[in-house]
Amino acid sequence: MLIATVLAAGYMLWLRDSGLVAVEEVAITGPSGSDADRLRTALDGAAREMTTLHVDRDRLEGIATSFPTVRGLEVERDLPSGLRIHVIEHRPVALLIDGERRVPVAADGSILSGLPATDRLPELMARDGAGEQRLEPGHGLAAAELAGGAPAALRPRLASVTRGPQRGFVITLRGEGPELVFGDRTRIAAKWAAASRVLADGAADAAYLDVRLPDRPVTGGGAQDPSVPVEPVVPVEPVVP
Repeated sequence: MLIATVLAAGYMLWLRDSGLVAVEEVAITGPSGSDADRLRTALDGAAREMTTLHVDRDRLEGIATSFPTVRGLEVERDLPSGLRIHVIEHRPVALLIDGERRVPVAADGSILSGLPATDRLPELMARDGAGEQRLEPGHGLAAAELAGGAPAALRPRLASVTRGPQRGFVITLRGEGPELVFGDRTRIAAKWAAASRVLADGAADAAYLDVRLPDRPVTGGGAQDPSVPVEPVVPVEPVVP
């Protein structure tokens, strides 16, 4: 019995690196932007040096995450000789303005230099500095986190994220609509929930919507009443974007 077990184990060790299960077909989905072809080529080349019984996920993930647009990979074997790789990219949430530099950034501060700098993203300034791959901790990173917390329905309406000494973080909307006053970076989910609710109920005539206290949002600067409390909103605990 022991001999049979040893032989079986030896056979499996031989088989997992055998040409019988060598990766011959690689399907890669998900990458976009200017680095997409280069990423596909790198992943395809590495995968074809593996077998479907011995997939080196660490190597594949190391290749993928060396590209700033990539957040992770999903890898699935298709026996006997296929491998499916799905690239999970960071979602751009804002457009970093750093001198002449204009580049998308993700909510975690990752600089997505391989993606196009579209004007559909809200602009933010890098006053705290920005490296090649990430925003430095500070107001720029907090602004990216704030933009990243916006509900999907509101994302296309965001024009810019700024910060001032009096009101803290302020988001300007495209077209008509009040400025959204967020204050600090706390309770982001609750503040966005309050802003969404008030905007859906109609606040186009107001100059600003203050959600620094998200359970008691306030509109102001309109034609009639300069400061109008809005019906309290049920507090929502913040979540990780």
